[in-house]
Amino acid sequence: MLTKSLTIIPVLNKNNNAGHTMKKPVLTLAASAIFACSSLYSLSTQAMSSSKPAPSGYTETEHPIMLVQGILAFDSIAGVKYWYKISEKLEAEGATVYTAHINALNDSIARGEQLIAELDNIRAVDPSIEKFNLVAHSQGGLTSRYVMNVRPDLVASVTTMGSPHQGAPVADLVNDLLPEGSALGGIFELVTDAAGSLIDKLSGDGVSKGDTRALTYEFTTAGAASFNAIYPAGLPSSDCGEGPSAVTVNGHDINLYSWGGGSTFTNSLDPLDYLFATTGLLFQGESSDGITGSCSSHFGKVIRDDYNMNHGDLINHVLGLHTWFDTDPLTLYRTHANRLKQAGL
Repeated sequence: MLTKSLTIIPVLNKNNNAGHTMKKPVLTLAASAIFACSSLYSLSTQAMSSSKPAPSGYTETEHPIMLVQGILAFDSIAGVKYWYKISEKLEAEGATVYTAHINALNDSIARGEQLIAELDNIRAVDPSIEKFNLVAHSQGGLTSRYVMNVRPDLVASVTTMGSPHQGAPVADLVNDLLPEGSALGGIFELVTDAAGSLIDKLSGDGVSKGDTRALTYEFTTAGAASFNAIYPAGLPSSDCGEGPSAVTVNGHDINLYSWGGGSTFTNSLDPLDYLFATTGLLFQGESSDGITGSCSSHFGKVIRDDYNMNHGDLINHVLGLHTWFDTDPLTLYRTHANRLKQAGL
């Protein structure tokens, strides 16, 4: 740019020989100043655009957060994450976040063993990590409960969102209409097992084949009662009551939290709302998120069981579509990470 300006100067002043000698250094100096200023502005703009503000530390917990998915578990498929924008929200303010790699469709014991193996692998790579804060949606809550009972040394806290700790009516309906051993039941198992395997493959989870029948039984009334009899820690002792805020398992103290939704239809643009509005009819007027009853979501310290959210809203789906008249799902996770931080977790 400077060379180009010097070439133009004589042409502009060719009819004014008397002033040419005086104007040339002035114009050259002006051009140099303009060039220098524009260069500095360009560099400063690039520096500002490329730099990111330092994390505030608001979500920086002592132990890493492990997000544990529910039914149809996946990490990311075609660029869409199960935990839509949640891990990014937490990481932006200092949290270390992992996402579980577990079967899309299987019972919580099998998924729990997969999660234990992953937690052990993470600790082997980074020996500075001692424990994890398990933050779990839906079936992920039972998966996390299994882990905390079998390997409490891995767990600092367990938080469940919309987890059907007392079972889900839709599971009873499926088992009644498509019983194991029947022709329709066989077709159901074949199709859903194949769907689960496809989800596992697309997500790149590298896990073994799942078992849909074991999953659906786990969430029947009888299946949930059986699971709870073996792993009762953290559950309320009374109907729709609150569980203990912390438990000690084999000498390891573990903090416990839960929250849940109390609405089935929250945004007409969200296709999942129509599904949850339908399945919510099975609760016959009882408050639910469409899959899990509000009371069934109770575990440990109950933060709230009636957010204006359905089962999908609890993980900010579909694509962040939720009610405009209650708390943003991302805010819940951000606030809870800070809650864990304040508790020294």
